[in-house]
Amino acid sequence: MHWRRTVTAAALGLSMLTALPAGAAVEVIDLKDGQQVTGDVVTEKSGAIYVDLGFDLLRIPRDQIVRRGKPGTAGSGTTAPSHAVESDPSGFFITGSLKPAPVKELVQKYGEAVISIETPSGKGSGFLINNDGYAITNDHVIQGETRISAILYQNVPGGLARRRIEDVEILALNPFFDLALLKLPLPKDLKPSHVVLGTLDDVNAGEGVFAVGNPLGLERSVSQGIVSNRNRNLEGQIYLQTDAAINPGNSGGPLFNLRGEVIGVTSRGARKDIAESLGFAIPVNYVKDFLRNREAFSFDKENPNTGYRYLDPPRRIRPGLPPGARSANPGSKPDKETASQTNGSPKP
Repeated sequence: MHWRRTVTAAALGLSMLTALPAGAAVEVIDLKDGQQVTGDVVTEKSGAIYVDLGFDLLRIPRDQIVRRGKPGTAGSGTTAPSHAVESDPSGFFITGSLKPAPVKELVQKYGEAVISIETPSGKGSGFLINNDGYAITNDHVIQGETRISAILYQNVPGGLARRRIEDVEILALNPFFDLALLKLPLPKDLKPSHVVLGTLDDVNAGEGVFAVGNPLGLERSVSQGIVSNRNRNLEGQIYLQTDAAINPGNSGGPLFNLRGEVIGVTSRGARKDIAESLGFAIPVNYVKDFLRNREAFSFDKENPNTGYRYLDPPRRIRPGLPPGARSANPGSKPDKETASQTNGSPKP
């Protein structure tokens, strides 16, 4: 189905018509609402492009365009429609542009990919990124923990079936961006769904979003809102700000756009006694970079520094110059400790 809002040539003005190039290029244009336009791009302005549909001219605002491409090329609607998904070059996760749908349908379709993360000290959320049981959550959800379990929720007639997975493995940690990669040992009979990672290219303030998670232990809760700000600086890191309800237990869960693509990882919210409708999510571009460079953040349970800051070098306990060091003042006498070692006598 193509987008069919038409604009008459007379409405565009004679001056524009006289400027039409002789060799207009045919393109397939994907729009934010999931529709497509195919036609000759006859001219481009700062805020819009004009497409010849063969019987009329159509003005398309640039902020409504997701991507453009030649017919038959990747990214165009001919071979890769706007609802197509594809693997990242690494093959580890899936990315793409999906078709808009009601939140109810999107939760039904992608909700199985949202999981609950449990540790002896608390509970959080996460989401599966592929068919092999790899999942993303927040670093602070599993920080300092060694016994981790996950609960998957499968759609069954009449509701949801819970499947508990023990011995979840920590694969990578990035405490600076508050991200963690886990591996769930899935039984052979369990084939859960996974999410599609989106992009921030077309995310703007006012865009609709929804979060799925386990706030305060209330499993599989859905909250809906908008993007309040797409570039919120908190402690030197960029976050997506949203008015969708984010509470303790939502941490590590996905923030979806209204096409069902994950555009962020819910991470923090304002205390209710201070403010309301202030939630923050780690942008999806940080998540993709973390996954592509996961080996750099690989976790080794035998190494206490893995995934954390390396320890500062120990400070000297005794005052004065280090053993064998020369004083900055040539005329000064060596300190007692240095002199004793220079003369070959043992340390006091």
